[in-house]
Amino acid sequence: MLPKEVIRKIRRIQIKTSHMVNDVLAGAYESVFKGRGMEFDEVREYSPGDEIRTIDWNVTARTGHPYVKKFIEERELTVMLLVDASSSGLFGTVDKMKREIAAELSAVLAFSAIQNNDKVGLIIFTDKIEKFVPPKKGKRHVLRVIRELLYFSPKNKKTDISIALEYLNKITSRRTVCFLVSDFLDTGYEKALKIANKKHDIIAVTIKDPREISMPDIGIIELEDAETGEKILIDTGDRNTNSGFYKLSLAETENLEKIFQSMNVDNIKIRTDKPYIDPLIKFFRMRERRL
Repeated sequence: MLPKEVIRKIRRIQIKTSHMVNDVLAGAYESVFKGRGMEFDEVREYSPGDEIRTIDWNVTARTGHPYVKKFIEERELTVMLLVDASSSGLFGTVDKMKREIAAELSAVLAFSAIQNNDKVGLIIFTDKIEKFVPPKKGKRHVLRVIRELLYFSPKNKKTDISIALEYLNKITSRRTVCFLVSDFLDTGYEKALKIANKKHDIIAVTIKDPREISMPDIGIIELEDAETGEKILIDTGDRNTNSGFYKLSLAETENLEKIFQSMNVDNIKIRTDKPYIDPLIKFFRMRERRL
């Protein structure tokens, strides 16, 4: 049995994300993520204006009258959520931790998918694959996905994005729409990302906290790396320290953007101090313009 607090939290996220999907993102998901292609529907008599290329010559020869093949768009997609559960996600200086934002955002994407009759799967990873939920349809299944995101306790602390992408390629033979949700505090995953993006539609969702970009002047503080346990003392009142921290953060962000651009990977930039619905809407609009 799940604790009552977890059940209440799942319910709150369900209500909040359902509202976003129905009132804010209505139609945006469907218009952006098309089906896998065209599926044969039926054969009907030729009408003026029909494409000559669609004529079914076998049926036409048998009947003595022109018939055409009718196709419909095959809507069903598989959406995979690759969610980073490393310990760096247990950080947040505003209202919620990065991991909580990741769970809510994933819920919005999952509800958008099932509303359009698509399948949703989940891979939770650290520096190993922690949990795999096979893709399925339906509201009940999405609630299970949300429960895993909120309640699952990973065994490891570190991050290995390559392992998650390689695992995705192993378990899926068909092309998927994949949202890779992480703070991307990792290195050496470029090759795996490039390979996965050739097979799938990879969308990077980067989650950052404002204190990972700049620090307020609060004197000398001790910082601990959540993944390695390493501790350092920093004087936040020192201008050179603050300037160096900001420049390093800016350089890391620019490098990450260059990686995504070089591979044509879209990036949804999320911050813990701002509503995540705005970057989502911006992403969908950008995708629509490219269609």
